[in-house]
Amino acid sequence: MAQRLTFQQWLQRKLYHFELSLSVYMMTPGEKFAFYSILFLLCGLTCIAMVLYLPHHISFLVGRAWYYINGEHIDVGEVVKGELASVLHETATTVAEAVSDAAETVVKEL
Repeated sequence: MAQRLTFQQWLQRKLYHFELSLSVYMMTPGEKFAFYSILFLLCGLTCIAMVLYLPHHISFLVGRAWYYINGEHIDVGEVVKGELASVLHETATTVAEAVSDAAETVVKEL
């Protein structure tokens, strides 16, 4: 219970510090609502953009780094897809073998 109160007090202090830093504490409730709505919209759009575009950008940067280091082009997406397909194939084969062994054991016991 004490940790919960200390975390709650810490969070209240951080909110108070945020409001003091940006002078939000002097705004009317309507102005605060508009300010926080715009802030939420901008943060939300930034997060959506990061989820949509950051993986492609990182793969592009990795491809460029690979080219500068090794001197040949590489499609990072295709490499990862190929490795993932081989790992999934090996896993599926192992699971299929285990299931068939278990089925044979059950049939022998019956």
